[in-house]
Amino acid sequence: MATAGARRRLRERPIGATVFLTIVGYALVIGTFVLDVPLYPDLTNAQIDLLTHAIAVINSTTLVFLGFGWYWIRTDQVDKHRIAMVGAFSLIVVFLVVYLIRVGGGGEKLFVGPDTVYLVYLVMLAIHIVLSIVAVPVVLYALILGLTHTPAELRNTSHARVGRIAAASWILSLVLGVVTYLLLNHVYAYEFSSMLVPIL
Repeated sequence: MATAGARRRLRERPIGATVFLTIVGYALVIGTFVLDVPLYPDLTNAQIDLLTHAIAVINSTTLVFLGFGWYWIRTDQVDKHRIAMVGAFSLIVVFLVVYLIRVGGGGEKLFVGPDTVYLVYLVMLAIHIVLSIVAVPVVLYALILGLTHTPAELRNTSHARVGRIAAASWILSLVLGVVTYLLLNHVYAYEFSSMLVPIL
C-alpha cells in the first residue's frame, strides 16, 4: 500500500521529486568536498587506488547498460530498455557511494604529466564534471516518468525527449570520465591530494 502511494505521488509530481532528489544528490557531493564529516573511513593510498579502479569498472559497465538501453528503445524493445536503464541508474547509485567514500575517506589524485596533455585532461575533466551535474535532474526526471507510467502513457509525456538528452549527456560524461581515468592512472602519473576545502 505504501509503495503504491509513493508511486502515485511520484507519478503526480515528477518535477517535485526530481528537484528533491537532485538537491539531495548535490548536497551529498558538495558536503563531502567541503565539510570534514566524520562519516567516512580513513583510507590508505592503496585503498584509494582500489576504489578508483572500481569506479572505472562501474562507469564502464554503466556505459554498456546505456548502450543496450539506447539500442533496445530504438528497436522498440521497451521492457529490455527499461531493465537496462534501471540497471544503469542502479550502477550510478553504487558509483556515488564508492565515490563519496573515496573522496571523503582519502581524497583525489592530481594529474602529473606534460603541460599540453594536462590542458587536454583538464578540459575533458571539466566537461565531464559539467555534464555530470547537468545530467542528474534530466536522468532522474526521465527515470521517474519511466517507472511511473506505462509505455502507452509515456507517449503522452516528455519522457522520450528528456530521455534522449539524459542519455546523450550521461554517455558523453561517462566516456570522458573513463578517458580521464586512463590518462591519470595508466598513461601518465599522479600524486595524492586531500579534497577537503578548509572553511575560513
